[in-house]
Amino acid sequence: MEDLLKIGGVDLKSRLFVGTGKFSSYEVMKNAIGASGSQVVTVALRRIDLESQEENVLNFVPKDCVLLPNTSGARTAEEAVRIARIARAAGCGNWIKIEVISDNKYLLPDNYETIKATEILAKEGFIVLPYMNPDLMVAKRLKEVGAAAVMPLGAPIGTNRGLKTKEMVRILIDEIDLPIIVDAGIGKPSEAAEAMEMGAAAVLVNTAIATAGDPATMARAFDLAVQAGRMAYLSRPGATKLYAEASSPLTGFLE
Repeated sequence: MEDLLKIGGVDLKSRLFVGTGKFSSYEVMKNAIGASGSQVVTVALRRIDLESQEENVLNFVPKDCVLLPNTSGARTAEEAVRIARIARAAGCGNWIKIEVISDNKYLLPDNYETIKATEILAKEGFIVLPYMNPDLMVAKRLKEVGAAAVMPLGAPIGTNRGLKTKEMVRILIDEIDLPIIVDAGIGKPSEAAEAMEMGAAAVLVNTAIATAGDPATMARAFDLAVQAGRMAYLSRPGATKLYAEASSPLTGFLE
């Protein structure tokens, strides 16, 4: 059977979600998205200029991708809800990534406000993917109020520092019956592979691709890493052991 990720009634072959910020140009962004094989692309509503064909980022996002508008810039649940409603009214669909951030230094998400926004928007028929600090009780609450997936950060957004929250993310993967999509902080393809090996349903990568010397090649590297990590997870890796154990018999012809 084909290994598909199902979210909001949509079957996804690719488990790599990509962002659209920080690229040197829209053409570079378009090439990187194409190389990534991604089927889900996130974009901040404030970067969408519906009145300009040249400056509208949506013109450079492949038409067959699921658009995932995000509420970047929202500091409260009310602001996030308003941004989501504007995005849907503008024709961006009903998927929404909730970002509620009031911390200006580390840009950490406000879990309490995120739960509030998720509950309101899920009741309005949105497919809600909330970006959150990895906390088990918060993730359980997000599921209760209607989140379609949860998106815990791997490290502070834009840092490329990798899976600094690895053990907390592992708990979410073990305990939450929703897709766990690691978002923010992943800086290398090997880190994306590690997240997938743990059992994450997908990863979202932006800065690591956009700021690479060759974004398109880096996007392809992330695509392959995500596939490899998923394949490793499905193959059920062998147990780790404290002491050495020979892979070949130490007895036989030597006797």
